[in-house]
Amino acid sequence: MSLRTLLTPIISSRMLSRDRLLAHRIKAESARAKAGKPHVVRVYLQVDDPYSVLLAQVLPEFLRRYPVAVQLSLVSPPPDGAAPERDKLVAYSRVDSQLLARRHGLQFLDHGTQPDAVCLQHAARQLLTAIERGQGVAMAAPVLLAAWGMPLDPATLRELAETPLATEQALSSHQQAADAERTRLGHYLGATLHYEGEWYWGIDRLHHLEARLEQLGLRLPEDPQPGMSPRVAPWGPLIPPHFDVQNPPKLPAGSPPIEFFLSFRSPYSAIVAPRVFAMAERFGVQVQLRFVLPMVMRGLPVPKEKRQYIVRDTAREAWLQGTDFGRLNDPVGKPTERGLSLIPWAEQQGRGREYVLAFMDLVWAKGVDAGSDRGLARIVRTAGLNWDEAKAALHNDEWRARAEANRSLLFELGLWGVPSFRWGNVTAWGQDRLWVLEQAMLSSGGGSLGAQ
Repeated sequence: MSLRTLLTPIISSRMLSRDRLLAHRIKAESARAKAGKPHVVRVYLQVDDPYSVLLAQVLPEFLRRYPVAVQLSLVSPPPDGAAPERDKLVAYSRVDSQLLARRHGLQFLDHGTQPDAVCLQHAARQLLTAIERGQGVAMAAPVLLAAWGMPLDPATLRELAETPLATEQALSSHQQAADAERTRLGHYLGATLHYEGEWYWGIDRLHHLEARLEQLGLRLPEDPQPGMSPRVAPWGPLIPPHFDVQNPPKLPAGSPPIEFFLSFRSPYSAIVAPRVFAMAERFGVQVQLRFVLPMVMRGLPVPKEKRQYIVRDTAREAWLQGTDFGRLNDPVGKPTERGLSLIPWAEQQGRGREYVLAFMDLVWAKGVDAGSDRGLARIVRTAGLNWDEAKAALHNDEWRARAEANRSLLFELGLWGVPSFRWGNVTAWGQDRLWVLEQAMLSSGGGSLGAQ
């Protein structure tokens, strides 16, 4: 056992613990109050990013609920290292944003292409003028919706027509400063919010920020309806988190399996794996494992800001879903290769599910070193398998061709990262997109999303 594999679980369990996060929030709030600073939420919008279009639409309502100041900035797209397969990322962002818009009652329509670059530059200059006038939050959604070809009412269109453009030089200077600040604070994407040391991406993570602000006593009571007494209870989250349907109807025999694209080095794959298998069991379908090598082991470097945000965000999401996570032992390299080599063998023993779940739990929540015989043996035995038989399977390299075939299929589907899923003709990317499959399966089985 190396010093790294010995220390990493100890350090990560402390760094990613819920208690430490809460303590950090208390410390940050104390420092803010002591300095006499207001509550400021920094918001970074990217005009060519569909997720920014969605976030812009909820900002006015967010401000109506929370007495905070918003510092709005316009940022550039993420650097190449943080956006591998950029064309696929851009195309999928539009598809995904359209799904999110329909789910949450927002405006976005995927026209199959990005807006014209001249139009986007015009929107950025127009929005910068609004920001400089203190009208950024109010004007962000109309400006971005117009740039993306969404319908607006005549009064809003007239207001946009009357808004002058900031100079290109002013926009360039603003974006350079905003990009530098975003990097300094530890992020790389647009459609992000930052409050006192913690990042929140898009409308998907807004509920985490809302919960934090509510704990500070900042959530205002809901406005009473005419003729009704004022309500004491606060609003629910603007964009509520999703929890899986627990009692869906069983799907007919012969229904497609859930194809689960996963990596043993993906923390999001680790926390979603139990939910994938549980969902399949509830609906009465199988899970088809489509494992791939991690990006970094396919020659795609991951920047520091991305690595740190992902693991911290995973810890938050795991806590929300009640999944153990945080005492991890990074399985990059040999541990992942050894782990993947045993999946086909475990499946032959009828224990593929048990093996994957054991690997994910022991490596990402218990700090087991899968690169050592002792660690991998523990994983194998936890899955109810024989370690002596497993050692023979370790020398079989046939898994590599299967991993490459899975990667090729993932790309053919317009995806590139994990965890990703396919059920029939429905695809989704991300541990927070199981509801896309769930919605399709409920529709197929005659159920409804209200049956939770």
